[in-house]
Amino acid sequence: MVDGELEAFLSETRSFAPSSDFSAQANAQPSIYEEAAADPEAWWAQQARRLTWDVEPTTALEWTPPFATWFADGRLNASVNCVDRHVEAGHGDRVAFHWVGEPEDDTLDVTYADLLARVSRAAHALTELGVRAGDRVAIYMPMIPEAVTAMLACARVGAAHSVIFGGFASEALVDRILDADCTFVITADGGYRRGVASPLKAQVDAAVERCAGVRGVLVVRRTGQDVAWHEGRDHWWHEVVDRQSPVHVPESFPAEQPLFLMYTSGTTARPKGILHTTAGYLTHAVTTHYYVFDVKPESDVCWTSADIGWITGHTYIVYGPLANGVTQVLYEGTPDAGGRDRWWRIVERYKVTILYTAPTAIRTLMKWGADLPQAHDLSSLRLLGSVGEPINPEAWMWYREYVGQNRCPIVDTWWQTETGGIMVTPLPGITHTKPGAASAAFPGISVDVVDNEGASVGNGEGGYLTLSAPWPGMTRGIWGDPERFQETYWSRFEGRYFAGDGAKRDDDGDLWLLGRVDDVMNISGHRLSTTEVEHALVGHDGVAEAAVVGASDETTGQAIVAFVTLTLRADEDGVSHEEIIADLRDHVARVISPIARPRQIVITPDLPKTRSGKIMRRLLRDVAEHRALGDVTTLTDPSIVGVIDTLMGQHGNDDE
Repeated sequence: MVDGELEAFLSETRSFAPSSDFSAQANAQPSIYEEAAADPEAWWAQQARRLTWDVEPTTALEWTPPFATWFADGRLNASVNCVDRHVEAGHGDRVAFHWVGEPEDDTLDVTYADLLARVSRAAHALTELGVRAGDRVAIYMPMIPEAVTAMLACARVGAAHSVIFGGFASEALVDRILDADCTFVITADGGYRRGVASPLKAQVDAAVERCAGVRGVLVVRRTGQDVAWHEGRDHWWHEVVDRQSPVHVPESFPAEQPLFLMYTSGTTARPKGILHTTAGYLTHAVTTHYYVFDVKPESDVCWTSADIGWITGHTYIVYGPLANGVTQVLYEGTPDAGGRDRWWRIVERYKVTILYTAPTAIRTLMKWGADLPQAHDLSSLRLLGSVGEPINPEAWMWYREYVGQNRCPIVDTWWQTETGGIMVTPLPGITHTKPGAASAAFPGISVDVVDNEGASVGNGEGGYLTLSAPWPGMTRGIWGDPERFQETYWSRFEGRYFAGDGAKRDDDGDLWLLGRVDDVMNISGHRLSTTEVEHALVGHDGVAEAAVVGASDETTGQAIVAFVTLTLRADEDGVSHEEIIADLRDHVARVISPIARPRQIVITPDLPKTRSGKIMRRLLRDVAEHRALGDVTTLTDPSIVGVIDTLMGQHGNDDE
């Protein structure tokens, strides 16, 4: 580690005391960390009582490394926990979702009673169409109420759903449908994105031609566009679902009944089907949602801006919030659909109290200007969250000042598809927060930072983020490939789950996430995180976004290559690209160290991002290394990689 590197990284951070508005939670749980640490299994068993069980479990953890089960002798139904029990408790009139479509006038409020009727009808329809407990059902839909309904209907009948993000092309559908051996697909004719109706049914048709095991396709009419039709296989939602009974008697399933598969990228081209089962995952989801967001079901309006095609949407739009009985916003569109203040108009209209979004979105909103949130009444907000990647301190502070109006605590959370729910986070009312720091492990979670030999590092040191004990929401494995599960997650450090991320502990012991370890560069023997360099670049007034990768270098082993988008334009602001690049290189050297000075900075109009907003650094590494590009079909704009490749040779080189 470079001398003073951590100090430079934290040089401008401040610590914010827990908000007094959250003192009730702190007073109610004064020893939550101590209680959980004393007996994690017993603590999680206590949290499992938040669920409604048909058969109460008598066991908690059964552990045969690396495979675990939780509450294995219990029985329950996930759908009942998310919907039925709230209606039975007299909360049927409470709004479950304020649904907001991308078109301005496309809105719908769905109460818990409405949602129960919708899920019941869909469950009857699935049964009529031949879906049985144990089947796998692919769901490929836009962010509409029917998408949540479909997920809960699958859970209700015991079929595992595999939600595939609606931005994927047919090739990605084929891979996932075949790997999971899905027998049924639920989709829509299309969805809206920036005013354009995208074709979803056509992608399904192309995929299903290569998936002989698919027996049926259920289609929601969303956009009204013409679609091809296959009699006997295809069924309209409004014709089959809407005529069913709104009353459905749910079946009880074992705690370890598969609930869903979520496919995530691997180091190979083949995606990994991450398996989550019912009771442990639900316990983790409902508990983390309750504590991390300090939810108050009778008054909160939660908005998680993710898509349900990703794990954040599963855990903190569907299962966690609905199991807790809260009201949410479900939004179909992009942040700038109908204007760059669209989000702020939604917060103002629906009196959103909790906003959970990604650093990429926050930086985009920053780029558009603080005057947009300031023009709207955001006084309903009381808590802000960040998820998806490490957040740079500048974005954290902007989020706090201009969105949270310097009164909302920020919970910067770390977790993965594989963990099922939040693992590292502050707790409002309990934790001091620092801009950019993820703080500490959630109660009942055993997190450690270790060196190359697996030994714990001290404060002020960095290493590899690991989990040293099982937790309820952990994946039960990679679908159909237990050997790959063991090799991928449990082979690097004996007896530990290796998350693939680097982390540091500061002098107070707080955790700072540094991104994937393959994003840790070795520059002349000095380990530098790409995230640290990105934070430095984004801290410059002229930079809107930055992505940094390490590239091979004959002299230093690796060299730093940065890709940046600017808040200014060289031709309009009277400065050249060369001047901007020189200034940025010097800025990084000042903020971190001369060792961190990028060899090359490429100024680009945009960065390659997936449709969920994540920057595809893998492709940037390919560009920097002059390798053939991998798959670009998941990008919002696949052409941007070619633009960057061209720009790579035009400016920004400096081989000092």
